[in-house]
Amino acid sequence: MPATEVSTARTTPAVGTPVGAPRPDRPPRTFEQANRRLKWAMLAPALLFVGLMIVFPLVFTLDLSLTDAFGAVNADSAHIGLRNFTDALGDSRRFWPAARRTLVFTVGAVVLETLLGLALAMLMRKPFRAMRWVRTILIIPLLTTPVAIGILWLLILDPTNGIANHLLSSVGLPPQEFLGSVSQSLPTLMLIDVWQWTPMMTLLLLAGLTTLPEEPEEAALVDGASSWQRFRYVILPMLGPTLATALVLRAVDGLKTFDILYATKGPGGGSDFEVETLNVYAYGLTFDYQEYGLAAAVLVLFTLFIIGVVVLLRRRGGRKHA
Repeated sequence: MPATEVSTARTTPAVGTPVGAPRPDRPPRTFEQANRRLKWAMLAPALLFVGLMIVFPLVFTLDLSLTDAFGAVNADSAHIGLRNFTDALGDSRRFWPAARRTLVFTVGAVVLETLLGLALAMLMRKPFRAMRWVRTILIIPLLTTPVAIGILWLLILDPTNGIANHLLSSVGLPPQEFLGSVSQSLPTLMLIDVWQWTPMMTLLLLAGLTTLPEEPEEAALVDGASSWQRFRYVILPMLGPTLATALVLRAVDGLKTFDILYATKGPGGGSDFEVETLNVYAYGLTFDYQEYGLAAAVLVLFTLFIIGVVVLLRRRGGRKHA
């Protein structure tokens, strides 16, 4: 028989083979292969839905940023190219100060939350009698909505009737204006953010500490290393990946802070825009001035800024702990 006929005879399925049945020349599908295909088949609808929910707003916002939309989103508008981006980047009165406040607020709050969270996690690393109660108290700020937290601190820090100034007066310190002051508003809000989100950093770092092996620290202890040396040269390097992940999560969340700023200072971030971040600025352009095209351009720039921060943090964390 010629070679071509032999090849045809080998690849042609036998007559009478049921449709869908495994072919004689194909190896049977393994359980892992079938399980993998079933997994992706079950996940496909959810992945498609989530993908559409992410892609559509991004594409719509990007398209809106290239138009002169004003007054109503569905009003007639024309594409004007990158004019909104140049207008935003050339705005030294509102855009760049808002970007600076966003960076200052995020860096200051995240650094303090990381340091306090790490200290509390180290204190709670070893079990003690009231550990369950301490953890319960720690998560209380996380269970409260930011708007309610803003209203609560407005009452506490009220310059006239707030309990904070009463406590300061009782120890001989002068009363402060806190959120009523242009210069004190941003630092005060940073401290409020620290009060709310330090417990999250504590829990994340505590979870990382509980997974670390004990042998390297015990070996350092046998070698005569002090507590600080064990922390600096043993615990901290091993905790590096967890610390980097916690920093990225908290930094992204800090950059997006809006509700507590708006709840305490109102539109524009105060009378002198003293706490106006990029989120508050974009909100004002959208709902106060109806400049939808410019607001969309600000949000696109803000998204690129967040992506850049995440990439920078991941690269630095990966280089340090490689």
